[in-house]
Amino acid sequence: MRTIVSVSTLLTTVHGTFSAHVLAARLHSEGIDVELRGAVDSPYGLTVGDMARVDLYVPEDQVDDARLVLLASEIDDAMDLPEARDSERRPVPSWVWVMAVIVLVIAVAAPVLRWLVDA
Repeated sequence: MRTIVSVSTLLTTVHGTFSAHVLAARLHSEGIDVELRGAVDSPYGLTVGDMARVDLYVPEDQVDDARLVLLASEIDDAMDLPEARDSERRPVPSWVWVMAVIVLVIAVAAPVLRWLVDA
């Protein structure tokens, strides 16, 4: 009986287990085997630095396919442009309207009050 051992090759490195699991799920959905090594599910919730580093390894015969999936994911992320600026306009807060009305009332009332006091 012959045992076939596939050699794992480093595909990429990410920081944080969430990013690693998302990327692994994306690769698994394309039928690519992924092995996570590093700070996977560690008791420390670090997301920056080398203590949060997670390496993604794939079998050597699937490296090219995995790189293509990563490239396609990056292109999809880049192509998701934000919607037009007109649809993202934020409504004016109510305190701005209140201040505008107060300034308008003072601007109109001041000359009238001055006319009444002088008369």
